[in-house]
Amino acid sequence: MPKILITRRERFAASHRLARADWSDARNLEVFGKCSNPNGHGHNYELWVTVKGEQDLGTSFVTDLSRLSRLINERVIQHLDHKNIDVDVPFMRGKLSSTENLAVAIWHELEAPIKALGCALHGVKVQETENNSVEYHGE
Repeated sequence: MPKILITRRERFAASHRLARADWSDARNLEVFGKCSNPNGHGHNYELWVTVKGEQDLGTSFVTDLSRLSRLINERVIQHLDHKNIDVDVPFMRGKLSSTENLAVAIWHELEAPIKALGCALHGVKVQETENNSVEYHGE
């Protein structure tokens, strides 16, 4: 039976600051521009989680999207929504809060629990703005 991909979209709003603690404010401004504002800034993010697997013979589903949505919300969204990524999000502690790092961290939060649903994580896409998004497909 062929592998099928299915994607679930979720949304969250969060703030962050692109800045390295070991750099001066001037260096952070030079490298990260307005994204290094000392008070941070926010985005309305969109998150796409794509899983792959075979269709269940009885339901024709790759996975139950309600269960997938609950899992994404419990493991990721509740930790990010209306939070400061640099301060409030356990799985981002000690990491620069770039969209690239966020996508990788979300992958690590979801990979094993999605496997327990009987399918495999194929990709995580995080859209920070209408012009910028990152996709991660594992190591």
